[in-house]
Amino acid sequence: MIDGLSEGGIFVKNAARAVFYFLGLIILSLGIILNTKSSFGVTPIISVAYCLSLIHNWNFGNASFVMYCVLAVIEYVVKGKNFRPIDLLQIPLSVILTRFFNLFGALLPDVKSLPMRILCLILGIAFTGIGAAMNVDTRLIPNPGDGIVQAIADRLGQKMGNVKNVFDLFCVALTAVIGLVSTGHLIGIGIGTIAAMIGVGRFIWLYNHFFQKTQQKLTGVTW
Repeated sequence: MIDGLSEGGIFVKNAARAVFYFLGLIILSLGIILNTKSSFGVTPIISVAYCLSLIHNWNFGNASFVMYCVLAVIEYVVKGKNFRPIDLLQIPLSVILTRFFNLFGALLPDVKSLPMRILCLILGIAFTGIGAAMNVDTRLIPNPGDGIVQAIADRLGQKMGNVKNVFDLFCVALTAVIGLVSTGHLIGIGIGTIAAMIGVGRFIWLYNHFFQKTQQKLTGVTW
């Protein structure tokens, strides 16, 4: 018995934690791809990889993986002595996440009609927020996008939400510069990008408001 739980109870809660973690990963991936399918602009965190993949005709999943690896290296530098060996698991996590990018990108058709594009955008923002919340609430390995934001917030003593906003703006600005310098116009940046910057956080809040306690109860994670 550990803290009132039998070994069987602990196993069940750990299994539930893993299920929420990987289900969140899948939903997050689906949300990101739905956002790209809307053609209204991609989410800020993957806008650089998306822009470069179009300019150089690279595979989007592979470009995203390289970007995540770069973020993991920057996180290592930012954390310094506070970097944990377990943080290295962000690399294999990035492999899984970006393979889902390729899978959903291949399975989901491109949409042309305005109503379907709007639906893709709404669902993309919703799934991105819900998947991120499910993933983060397990308190396991964050994806490199969330990991770098948390590392910077801890280093500067700032709230993660504020750092996230600034980081998103930086990603959008960098993507804009790359697109303008390389092609003379914006690539991957649009009203959908702004909508994602605002809406993803709202869906994270909604999920946590209605389901966080239930997830905590099922997984044994306390805050």
